[in-house]
Amino acid sequence: MDSVDLNVLRSVLDWRRAGHRVVLYSVVQTWGSAPRPPGAMLALRGDGVVIGSVSGGCIEDDLIARLQDGRLAADGPPVQLVTYGVTRDEAARFGLPCGGTLRLTEERVDRWDWVAELLARCEAHEIVARELDLATGAVNLSVASKTDVVSFDGERLRAIYGPRWRLLLIGAGQLSRYVAEMARLMDFEVLICDPREEFVYGWEEQHGRFVPGMPDEAVLNIQTDERTAIVCLTHDPRLDDMALLTALNSTAFYIGALGSRVNSQKRRENLAALGLSAEAIARLHGPIGLHIGSHTPSEIALSLLAEIVAIKNGVAPVQKKPLPVAAE
Repeated sequence: MDSVDLNVLRSVLDWRRAGHRVVLYSVVQTWGSAPRPPGAMLALRGDGVVIGSVSGGCIEDDLIARLQDGRLAADGPPVQLVTYGVTRDEAARFGLPCGGTLRLTEERVDRWDWVAELLARCEAHEIVARELDLATGAVNLSVASKTDVVSFDGERLRAIYGPRWRLLLIGAGQLSRYVAEMARLMDFEVLICDPREEFVYGWEEQHGRFVPGMPDEAVLNIQTDERTAIVCLTHDPRLDDMALLTALNSTAFYIGALGSRVNSQKRRENLAALGLSAEAIARLHGPIGLHIGSHTPSEIALSLLAEIVAIKNGVAPVQKKPLPVAAE
């Protein structure tokens, strides 16, 4: 359920609308240590242009060669299975670890209405399952949940697609600009809320979308969900705490606020005095970021995004600051 796959499908839609022939490859099974997990996608245009990845690069080269040397027939079956790495020699040739095997569906995209529908539903923040019938090439879309995973039974591939991960920044200061740029490179949808007009200048060149209103209204208006992170960076409790009162009762997977350890503790006490439950306050990350000795805005942004990505990927963040050495 990687949003990178949505970029592949966007290209598929654009290419088909422009009249190009397109073949879509999806990883359906792996054995041993494989470069990409099931569900990873690559689209191959009729002139050899590719987007996406199913391996470290060697398999991509062979897929292009299949097109150029005629192994990929324009009038062949709508879906075929392609396997790499069965033998030790082939595994070495395609850069797979010893014993690694990769199986792909090779799917001719004749109709593309399902691509447009899938993308529209993901933009509406739905999680969608795509079922591909290997015998007929028919595609069926249905509602999925965040716990669903890619499955393949030899006859049908069921892949899961979800909306892009989102990052809502409260505050449009200098640090937010670094965070927004790094988050964009990791394919987060970046949203910014700052009612202070003085901080808006220059953001038109950034890849982010402003959410109007006060911070608490922004948290509600974007319909915060499990794929949303919220970070308060104004250093002004009148704005940050307003957002936190709403965010900490939401389903956002990460909620953080800029501040030192002392200020973070004071913030927790203020939130408790304002009636927020201890359970909700415990969700707050503060100080934000992993401990990397950061001092500059770009370093703080890096430590923050590292923490957000770790939690997004289900990895427990490491100790943020070294523990003091006990006296002997």
